[in-house]
Amino acid sequence: MSVGMYDPDFDGAGLRIGIVQARFNEDICHGLRAACLTELKHLGVDDQDVLLVTVPGALEIPLALQKMAESGQFDALIALGAVVRGETYHFELVANESGAGIQRIGLDHGIPIANAVLTTENDDQAEARMAGKGADAARVAVEMANLVAAMEELADEAGDD
Repeated sequence: MSVGMYDPDFDGAGLRIGIVQARFNEDICHGLRAACLTELKHLGVDDQDVLLVTVPGALEIPLALQKMAESGQFDALIALGAVVRGETYHFELVANESGAGIQRIGLDHGIPIANAVLTTENDDQAEARMAGKGADAARVAVEMANLVAAMEELADEAGDD
């Protein structure tokens, strides 16, 4: 039996990427953004093909992503933010609802969304993860945009038979 294999494609040339960044926990979010933008450039995504918008916090990210998805202008989206545990239940609410909203937008609109909203116990954990997670979000967005395009091409070819 011969199994076909699709190799991950990290070529970002020509891809249009939308980024929604929360402003709450600003220093951490700036670190996420810097790492993400650097990696997108490294992957070949042109600056003019990236739109970055900011929102107040993690709970506002899904609505901005939804509007970007509805526009049909993007191959993939990226969510950047940081939710750091405090002394109240609010952490769980924000972490769970923002994550669920981000996932739902991607599935409802059939668009890849790289979720780089950190959920950490403290600022030190967030700072330790921000550069890696920001760069990872860029790679995920590019890889998944290319995978979706390849799967759509396969579906089109199958429909031509």
